[in-house]
Amino acid sequence: MYAAVDLGSNSFRLHIGEPIAGQMHIVRTARDPIRLAAGLGPDGALTPEAMETAVRSLRDFGALLRQHRLEAVRVVATNTMRVATNAEQLLPRLEAAIGHPIEVISGEEEGRLIYMGVSCALARPGERRLVIDVGGGSTEVIAGAGDAIELVESFSIGTHPQSAAWFPGGRMTAAAFDAAVNAARALFEDAADRYRAHGWQAVYGSSGTIRAVNEVIVRNRLGDGSMSFDSLLVLRDRLVEAGHADAFDLPGIKRERVIVMAGGLSVLLGAMQEFGVRAMTAINAGLRLGVLSDLELRACRSDRRDSAIQDCMRRFGVDEGRAVRTAAVARQLYDRLGPADEGLRRHLLWSCMLHEVGQAVSHTGAHKHAAYIVEHADLPGFTNREQRLMSTIVLAQKGNLRKVRDALGAPDVARAVLALRLAAVFMHARVDGDLDGLRVRMKNRIEIDTPRGWLKQHPTVAAWFDKEAAAWAEVGVGLQLTQV
Repeated sequence: MYAAVDLGSNSFRLHIGEPIAGQMHIVRTARDPIRLAAGLGPDGALTPEAMETAVRSLRDFGALLRQHRLEAVRVVATNTMRVATNAEQLLPRLEAAIGHPIEVISGEEEGRLIYMGVSCALARPGERRLVIDVGGGSTEVIAGAGDAIELVESFSIGTHPQSAAWFPGGRMTAAAFDAAVNAARALFEDAADRYRAHGWQAVYGSSGTIRAVNEVIVRNRLGDGSMSFDSLLVLRDRLVEAGHADAFDLPGIKRERVIVMAGGLSVLLGAMQEFGVRAMTAINAGLRLGVLSDLELRACRSDRRDSAIQDCMRRFGVDEGRAVRTAAVARQLYDRLGPADEGLRRHLLWSCMLHEVGQAVSHTGAHKHAAYIVEHADLPGFTNREQRLMSTIVLAQKGNLRKVRDALGAPDVARAVLALRLAAVFMHARVDGDLDGLRVRMKNRIEIDTPRGWLKQHPTVAAWFDKEAAAWAEVGVGLQLTQV
């Protein structure tokens, strides 16, 4: 069984799923509507009260997770944790509360996982579809065919900012709705032509807010009783007639959710107008099911991150042969260094594959350009934290190490940096096939033992070792070279 935890802007949610006969069966769910986005202050920081609520919620989720035997758990955080200025201070407390690392994913990665979840639920290979997910802090729009994602974009508009800006205090007027819809359209209009040109056979709405809109429309037979644009307009009119969220009393939604629905409705109307959508189907699938599907893929050794690295290499014209040679040597060296963290090996190897990507910008300072690309490129499957780690390793591939001094405090990161630096040296000196007698250790200092006569066979390597000794000395690490 696998577990997916979604730290959303409106609610924290949990799914525990078990793959059976090619389908992911949900065996346990939990939801805590903590309204995290409402805890963002004027300075962009989460209030102490909001943080305490989040920590308490994840303690409960952690206790629930411990009741099950799970092969893997993945906790993802979305827009509010992306934008909160004090998210880095809160993350360690949240991770301690739930007992698992938390990945703050990009909006694009959120969109891809949403699409994966919808595709998994539909099981309609080849169907060209558009998926819209209106969340608490952002809206993701994804176009694809079957399992293949072709367009994905995350827009910085969601139910909370819309409700706060246009329906303050729960008051709803026709003028406010018109302004809210136009504000949404303004964000979507620049991307609309690309999505319209893509085309689709079906449109799906995957978020909880869209499902809430659908529930009210269906239960009260508003408009034609389906998720058509005209039915949404009827719902808008009923909200305006009520005048206030507390006065809206149609069955199908709790009173405290009405203002969230109103904000989401304004976003949905704007999106449907700009993308030319006349009707959609609400579907009970999205981010959490996508995370579960991704965990199952990783368990089956079909990791989207490998494809992302290959795509990035092609995009920037990386010499694959050199990258593969560097990665092969780095793997040998890292293993000889005896790392404690086996998981870091994959990030080292991915870093090796991209270590020369900066040459597409300039050979001068290529390692710095590469580090920037690795950190900021859209790499499907990778979290922001993973990309920052890989960026650090790539930045440290040459030159002084003062720029990554803090990161070297983690012993396995230091080992990964040493492995890449030496692998790059050996690849440049064309000695990567002659390492059988070389031994390397790294504890309080770096110790490199070479077979007697090896340096004479590879005379340029000695000069590189001198530079390495000087670079490591600057960060307080000695390097001893011995011929044995």
